[in-house]
Amino acid sequence: MQKVCRIALAISLSLGLSANAVAFEKIHTPEELPVLIPESQHAIATKRVTARFSRAHYKKIAIDNALSAEIFDRFIKQLDYARNVFLASDIESFQQYRNEFDTVLTRGKLEAPYAIYNINMQRRLERYEYAINLLDTNEGKNPFDFTKKDVYLFDREDEPWAKSEAELNELWRLKVKFDVLNLTLTKKEWPKVKEILTKRYNYAIKRLKQSESEDAFQLVMNSFSRVVEPHTSYLSPRNAERFQVDMNLSLEGIGAELRSEEDYTVIQRVITGGPADKSNQLKSKDRIVGVAQDKEEFEDVIGWRLDDVVELIKGPKGTKVRLQILSGDSDDEANIKVVSIVRDIIKLEDRAAKSEVYLQNPEMENSKKLGVITIPSFYNNLSTDVKKEIASLKEAGVEGIIVDLRGNGGGSLPESSLLTGLFIDKGPVVQIRDGANRIEVQGDRDGISYFDGPLTVMVDRYSASASEIFSAAIQDYGRGVIIGEHTFGKGTVQQHRGLGRVYDLYEKPLGSIQYTIAKFYRINGGSTQHRGVLPDIAFPTAIDPEDWGESKEENALPWDQIQRAKYTPLNDLSKDVEYLTARYQERIKTNPEFNYLLEDISVYQAEKDDKTISLNLVDRQTEREESKAKRLIRVNKQLALLGKEKITDLDDLTDELDEVDPFLDEAARITFDFIELGKVAKK
Repeated sequence: MQKVCRIALAISLSLGLSANAVAFEKIHTPEELPVLIPESQHAIATKRVTARFSRAHYKKIAIDNALSAEIFDRFIKQLDYARNVFLASDIESFQQYRNEFDTVLTRGKLEAPYAIYNINMQRRLERYEYAINLLDTNEGKNPFDFTKKDVYLFDREDEPWAKSEAELNELWRLKVKFDVLNLTLTKKEWPKVKEILTKRYNYAIKRLKQSESEDAFQLVMNSFSRVVEPHTSYLSPRNAERFQVDMNLSLEGIGAELRSEEDYTVIQRVITGGPADKSNQLKSKDRIVGVAQDKEEFEDVIGWRLDDVVELIKGPKGTKVRLQILSGDSDDEANIKVVSIVRDIIKLEDRAAKSEVYLQNPEMENSKKLGVITIPSFYNNLSTDVKKEIASLKEAGVEGIIVDLRGNGGGSLPESSLLTGLFIDKGPVVQIRDGANRIEVQGDRDGISYFDGPLTVMVDRYSASASEIFSAAIQDYGRGVIIGEHTFGKGTVQQHRGLGRVYDLYEKPLGSIQYTIAKFYRINGGSTQHRGVLPDIAFPTAIDPEDWGESKEENALPWDQIQRAKYTPLNDLSKDVEYLTARYQERIKTNPEFNYLLEDISVYQAEKDDKTISLNLVDRQTEREESKAKRLIRVNKQLALLGKEKITDLDDLTDELDEVDPFLDEAARITFDFIELGKVAKK
């Protein structure tokens, strides 16, 4: 091992990376870091990934210097997204490898990216050592002055790399000050703040020491994959195993998909029907900052690797885990809440479609009724489940149906056609073009419409893929009205394939890949790629479609169009949409929930380009109190509308407001207006 470490240090010196002496006491030595080298299976895995992408990917790629440079840039970006680890001199030294990544791909020679990865680990070690030393620079007292008007720049993606050690140290001084201030705002005294942060930074160092060769390999392969196309990826053996778990529709734990974002473990999605969903306390973008087993002490998991956080959260059915949650809307650690969840076996079938009856006037005995069918994903046998829900709603006497696809990221491509077929007699639904330019038209042929009454479809910016196929078909046929936000804009089809062969003799598996094999198109010939589905009636949104979804993904396939399929629209709803839109716009002028939304949008638009946060204690406390006061006023107004008593503290707020869904309520009003127009599906 010592010999390997000396080789790594020699690489460091040859790259000219030791010119800047570290101006603080070394707590750990570089020799304590693992020196990662490619494993025997990685060369063949690289060649197989490259061969598969070159021959079978929808996007034609050339393995040349231009591609090499793109992979190099992506690799560096993934290693130092915030540009606060490498020095400018490091980046300059790495340029010698800029045109060598094509050799990495074709020959499986991974020495160059591994050398860069090892230097990145060394630099990260130095940064965390500096952070720990900062906490000890004032003889046991808090070394930071929070009366100054310092600001912390939390988004440095487009900033230049530091030119000197001193400049890099200043970036980290502000980062550590930011961490200290957040804990100070939670009313923790300095000794406790120091203890928490020292533990946090030391754990980051521990994570570095636990780095494995597969970590570096996955980063290299995904740099290649994402340069090809954003929905193309390499899955390490561990991630490939998780993919198979998902495909088998069985998960064990709390029922939340997690991702790593900077130093945080972030909730990507709460799985419908799982323990996290049933708790009604977790939502997308929430950050998990601490984990405890039942009544044990919390472990601070900020800075932990995602795999380790997942291992803490997972556990046998019936056991309890407690999470410390920091809202995705706040960087103020004073707002941390504790959520207790009992683990369970999550069957992804639990994400099945469900329906409910919506009453126009609940107080009236003979109120008009709507059916609301909520579809969280396009799983196998979705159409069979929805057929049952439609039958149940018709028996209940509903006059129209809302299909709610908000947050539905897609799934089974065939199910999108089958679902559409429940609302039309027959006809094409989607066109699919493969890499050889062959076009297949999928549609409904049974000649049966299971519901021919007024139909509306709710979508948002998270509605993607199969959700967009269904929405687009309903829109192109004039079968119903699409309501909500501009959808995500994913118009591609992926295939999953393992890299292993039956004759392989490698000790470790090779992992797998997911890559794009086709694009799908609307029956009118246009692609949903980039453009998504534009709703007929748009709800207010803070996000510009150009700043969200597929259009913001690097290397995404372009929008294009093919020949229109042979179909006959069922209705021309253009005049009806004008009428419904006018009624809707008049209503929301006096709708308090929509006015709150417009206020929030205004604040977001004013602040979205500010990438800094104050490090002044009084300023942050003032902002926090003003925000709480404003929130309290709004909450009490909302409670008054529900006939509930006012509260004096936000901590007293129960879950009454969680059931308020102004978007569904307004979609229902639009649908009742639509019913009055008497539009039905034509045969």
